[in-house]
Amino acid sequence: MPVFDKIVIANRGEIALRIQRACEAMGIKTVAVHSTTDRNLKHVAMADESVCIGPAPSIDSYLNVPAIIAAAEVTDAVAVHPGYGFLAENADFAERLEESGFVFIGPRSETIRLMGDKVCAIRAMQEAGVPCVPGSDGPLDDDAERSMAIAQRIGYPIIIKASGGGGGRGMRVVNTEAHLINAITLTRQEAGSTFGNPEVYMEKYLQNPRHIEIQVLADTHGNAIHLGERDCSLQRRHQKVLEESPAPGISAEQREEIGAVCVAACKRIDYRGAGTFEFLYDEGRFYFIEMNTRIQVEHPVTELVTGVDLVIEQIRIAAGEPLRYTQADIQIKGHAIECRINAEDAETFMPSPGVVEYFHAPGGPGIRVDTHIYDNYRIPPNYDSMIGKLISYGADREEAIARLKVALDEMVLEGINTNVALHKWVLRDVGFKRGGFNIHYLEKRLTERAEADQ
Repeated sequence: MPVFDKIVIANRGEIALRIQRACEAMGIKTVAVHSTTDRNLKHVAMADESVCIGPAPSIDSYLNVPAIIAAAEVTDAVAVHPGYGFLAENADFAERLEESGFVFIGPRSETIRLMGDKVCAIRAMQEAGVPCVPGSDGPLDDDAERSMAIAQRIGYPIIIKASGGGGGRGMRVVNTEAHLINAITLTRQEAGSTFGNPEVYMEKYLQNPRHIEIQVLADTHGNAIHLGERDCSLQRRHQKVLEESPAPGISAEQREEIGAVCVAACKRIDYRGAGTFEFLYDEGRFYFIEMNTRIQVEHPVTELVTGVDLVIEQIRIAAGEPLRYTQADIQIKGHAIECRINAEDAETFMPSPGVVEYFHAPGGPGIRVDTHIYDNYRIPPNYDSMIGKLISYGADREEAIARLKVALDEMVLEGINTNVALHKWVLRDVGFKRGGFNIHYLEKRLTERAEADQ
């Protein structure tokens, strides 16, 4: 018997198709909710049922909570999988589902709310013994002298962050005291208008950190495990471009130490489902920055090096099933790298919606392609520009890179612009091949390339 009879997939694109495939493998019926412009998505055709929940704008469809709940009601679904983005980390949505008698495939609403507020999350992690970036240990108030004293204690440069922020927004770096109060005021205004929460806090600004994250799974029976780390340091404007696992230069001892800390924190906050602890890693030390209470875009690299299907485990945990793995079962083998394939110009990064006239997916040993596009598929301008993920796996990092180069050369996408050329350039870069670069590396190299072309 399947753990659920029927699940609503409350998302679109490649992650919706990924969930659809997991459900099919588990014998679970699916309901695909979609906007008017997304009726031709692949997972919509594959689902047992589909329900149109509104017009193209996200606010009228994929963020339309009453419409999604109504779709679950009319189709007699029992659970909802939010994927990532949209409503995946919306505590009110999870709560509304729970109140309506549906299972939210993710953490409890109170956990999402706790970890969604950065100030509360940091306080909870400090209490759980997770290392955090030195900071204000709470929100900043209107007392300018107190803010200046905190900054002096931490030491410049510092960074002002929105408590409810994310996606690289609601942050300002401050290098001197003269700019501090104005930066706090501007960040508070931006936070209020963008996130509906004007609360801000202060942290030490680490100038050359790497972005390392730890994947965890926790059930409702008191069990929790970690599945190693991912290196997500290759970023542009705080957005991840390429991810890999394991992280170059992180030892097995470091992995087990920080992993054990994350597992203990999961048990302390009574976490449920899949989650990711995100850290800045600087001079051999980990500093917690936030926890993502959902499946991550980059989850395939962890699946490839551990052999664990994270989406299936998410669904099983939400159904009340105990974890099928102990920590001793999790062995990191080989190396995996993921390229985010976006419909955008490889140099200007301008989005490139339109018709995919021809698409050829690469293949061969160690190659995985997660995408929802196909020949003559029209990419709408209404959503994120990511159209797929190309993932390679090898016995070691060198083999994974070599296979990824071949796969990128093999991939054909006609009719739109993509960032495939950017990924080819990255894989040729000496610094990338060496590994261990910080979060500013790609921005710096792109600037150097632009200056050299002038």
